[in-house]
Amino acid sequence: MSSITTPVEGQDPEAVAHAHHDPNLRHHFATAEQQFDTVKIGIWLFLATEILMFGGLFAGFAYMQNRFPEAFFLGHKHLQQGLGTLNTVVLLISSFTMVMAVHKAATNKRKQLIVYLCITIFCAFVFLGVKYIEYSTHYYECMLPGKYYCNPEDPTGHQFIFFSFYFMMTGLHGIHILLGIVALSWLLRRAIRGDFSSSYYNPVDAVGLYWHLVDIIWIYLFPLLYLIR
Repeated sequence: MSSITTPVEGQDPEAVAHAHHDPNLRHHFATAEQQFDTVKIGIWLFLATEILMFGGLFAGFAYMQNRFPEAFFLGHKHLQQGLGTLNTVVLLISSFTMVMAVHKAATNKRKQLIVYLCITIFCAFVFLGVKYIEYSTHYYECMLPGKYYCNPEDPTGHQFIFFSFYFMMTGLHGIHILLGIVALSWLLRRAIRGDFSSSYYNPVDAVGLYWHLVDIIWIYLFPLLYLIR
């Protein structure tokens, strides 16, 4: 497909021609600024669909909690608040390091960008490691979702509903963490290669927005699941 783009009204044809010498500028964009804004709009639209998906789970959780408040209250007592708090702190740290990574990419500080991406990836693995410990505990205690739940001491008979939502919501969030690790690793590889600069850091900014959404979702999940009153 041709890389020649017809200048839009009001644009300097020489500036447009110069912009298309940039290997990072796709052929269907006239300028780097237009490409950056388009990517920004696209990632926000994607994040809106993610919010809708998790919003449905939050609504379902609230409905069932209203129906079986005792079962949900007793169910949350089997969760380890200390580990949940640790994971909250880890994700808050990763949010900060992701902000710094975007800033370093925008200011041509390649080495520091690499360091902050590595720290963010490390925090993601720590989060998953802590979640593995929690899941293992639930497995040995038979606090599992749906028909796999087998706690004979459940006085309500409905705690399996709480654990169904717990595993569904934290599991889906964990999948997003895994996808974030893949995206961050891709950024790290490109950063090592020297692909990013102050004139082109769209991927870092886009992945950063995704990572912040993942962190925000956990900020809602933590009190919802671990701090039931």
